[in-house]
Amino acid sequence: SFVKFNGLNYDEWSEKIRFTLGIIALDIAILINEEPAAITNESSETEKAHYLAWERSNRLGLNLMRMTMADNIKPSMPKTEKAREFMLKVKECSQSDLADKSIVGSLMSELTTKRFDWSQPIHDHVTHMSNLAAKLKTLGMDEEGRLKKMKDQAVHFVSHDGASNSKGKPSKKGKKGKS
Repeated sequence: SFVKFNGLNYDEWSEKIRFTLGIIALDIAILINEEPAAITNESSETEKAHYLAWERSNRLGLNLMRMTMADNIKPSMPKTEKAREFMLKVKECSQSDLADKSIVGSLMSELTTKRFDWSQPIHDHVTHMSNLAAKLKTLGMDEEGRLKKMKDQAVHFVSHDGASNSKGKPSKKGKKGKS
């Protein structure tokens, strides 16, 4: 299975892409710096074969890279038709604030909406949630501290709300004793 690029894992993602393209002999487009000259009537058979190999490598390499991106990252990825340039721009984007904001939003969404559903061991669920919190922390989001503060505020709110509701109302014990 492929590693999906999520904005935080460029090194792992690019290593898998390079390895995969190398294994299937489609890495020429990410290895050479420049696109070969276009085919003309004067092109030799070797030049034609080299261009066609590069074009196929470029097209399939781009498709593979785009397919292995998380859906929330795809809209912010660069628009280019050259695999090598795409990989370099993805690296730049992975280190930018734009990627960080997109990733933080995605991680926050998953952290706050994911529920334990018994489809996996509870240990795996807790580990996954801890990993999400750790990723947020590396991006400068101290979610643990924010959640603790929210919990404290909720307890404070409930305790004050409960105290105001009990004033002026007779207790059930008082009602039974008077009947």
